Amino acid sequence: MNTFDATLALDTATARPAGRIRLRNEELILAAAAQAFACHGYKGTSMNAIAQRAGLPKANLHYYFASKQGLYVEVIRHILALWDEAFDHLDVDDDPATALAGYIRQKMEFSRRHPQASKIFAMEVIGGCACLSSYFNDDYRRWFLGRAAVIQGWIEAGRMDPVEPMHLIFLIWSATQHYADFSDQIRRITGRKRLTRDDFAAATQDVTRVILKGCGLQPAAT
Repeated sequence: MNTFDATLALDTATARPAGRIRLRNEELILAAAAQAFACHGYKGTSMNAIAQRAGLPKANLHYYFASKQGLYVEVIRHILALWDEAFDHLDVDDDPATALAGYIRQKMEFSRRHPQASKIFAMEVIGGCACLSSYFNDDYRRWFLGRAAVIQGWIEAGRMDPVEPMHLIFLIWSATQHYADFSDQIRRITGRKRLTRDDFAAATQDVTRVILKGCGLQPAAT
């Protein structure tokens, strides 16, 4: 990565395309890695296989990610960053129904758009979180407790029914990620070849209604 001063010295017309190319290649590699890890697991996936999926030389892959483990961790951190960002700005002054419905909607959209990464995360957690031990640290726990504190504030203000905030968050996580992690089960049960955007929209509406009503909240009219 260039330093701030070095970046300023670069010709703007040259720096911007280079940045876009790097970003595009990193996204391409992360997408290819997610597919490979989800299909074959960590041990069954090689850097060469990921490079072939990405359509890039193996040397280019190592330029962006030095090792398979580093790439594996980055795939998981990428989906976690997307999930956490959607809940970062929760505030006690927010309307509970609007805020929770918005979070559910975003989490369902992540399941639709990033199913492979979600499956990798699920397998990593089931396997004991060995590669995520540094991520689930005190900072993450404080972040989580901060989200729970906002929900508790809504409860104490009488704006929603008393529920255990932690369990509510766990419920939202499990309900929304189910549509990525167990998509094959859903397809087989429903007889669909794939879950469409309309399928996710209908599921989002139902999941939102069930969770909000369980909290004594009224879902917005659709």
